This record gives sequence, C-alpha cells and structure tokens, in this order.
Amino acid sequence: MNSVLRWLAIVVFVCGVPLYGVADTRPTVLVLGDSLSAAYGIAQGDGWVTLLQNRLHERGFPHAVINASISGETTRGGLTRLPKLLAAEHPELVVIALGSNDGLRGTPLEVMKRQLAEMVTLSQAADARVLLIGNRLPPNYGMAYTDAFQQTFREVADAYDVPLIQFMLDGIATDDALLQDDRLHPTAAAQPILLDRIGDRVETLLETRL
Repeated sequence: MNSVLRWLAIVVFVCGVPLYGVADTRPTVLVLGDSLSAAYGIAQGDGWVTLLQNRLHERGFPHAVINASISGETTRGGLTRLPKLLAAEHPELVVIALGSNDGLRGTPLEVMKRQLAEMVTLSQAADARVLLIGNRLPPNYGMAYTDAFQQTFREVADAYDVPLIQFMLDGIATDDALLQDDRLHPTAAAQPILLDRIGDRVETLLETRL
C-alpha cells in the first residue's frame, strides 16, 4: 500500500469519513422519524440520533446510525420512503418514530394504524428488527382522541410483537424548561433524556443479534 492509500485508510478508520468508492460495510440502525428525531431547532450534533451514534461507538457497537427523519413527516410519507431505504441501507434495526404529525393533522387513526403496520411488516420482511416509538398529543385535542391516538401505537406493537416506547416525550412535554418556544419540540437539554430512553432499548435489541 503506498503512502497516499495508507493515509486514506487511516482517515476512514479513525474519523469514520466515507470516501467515494469505499463501501461502508458496518451494520446499520435506521431511524425513520419526524422533527422530533431530525433535531429541529437545535444543532444536528445535539440531537438524540447523533448522540445515539456516539454512544454506540463508545460502547463498542459497530453500527452506523442512519437518520432518515424529516421535519413534518407523516406515516404516509415514511411508508412511501421506506422501501428504498431498506434496499439501500439493509438495516439490522428500524426505529419508527412517526405518527405525531398524523395526529396533529387529524389523520383518521385507522389510516395511521394501517400505515404504521405496513412499515413494521416491510421492515420485518427485510429481516430487520423494529422498535416502535409512540407519542401523545396536546390535551386540547380532547381526551377521547388523544387516548385513542396513543393506544394505536400499542395495538400495532401488540399485533406485530415489536417493542414499544409508549410516550417519546414523557416527562419532557410538561416541562417548559425542556421545550422550545413552540412548546412542541424538545431543546438540546432534553436530548440526553431521549437518548437514555431510546438508547437503552436500541442496545438491548442490538445485543440479541451480536
């Protein structure tokens, strides 16, 4: 190996910098979410998905975390994008954190449920494990609707035997110090809480495949 190739190999190994023509063969974790996972309103490096990548690296997991989250994404959008993502990334684990925008837009819950279920089945058919992350709507949407909305995630998780984090923003949504001015999106200070909540479940699922 000449000196230039040796230097490039060191860059890839130490820095994790992908180079054109150099395939990344690490196993992957695919995060399919909305603004709550896309680091909306904060630096990308402070978001829980980036923190998860750092934590996995520090703890010796070889996985690359692919953040396919988009602000404003719905279950319909996620379902549309998922087949190409599965084909391109071949994830070992898919983290589905969608549904909040469906609820805020008044999408019929049966439609949201069907689209979540299709994402789960597509992921499982691609030999990926699934972690489903639910959420809760603001109380002004009415107790009946908010309860039914949250129950939808439980029904999908039970039907397809996948682990569920019932309320992504539990303990955050009611703490103004952890919310941005819009009172919907978590601040940078809230991201380590999300990391612990989600990262523990991710590590457990990955350990069963190592």
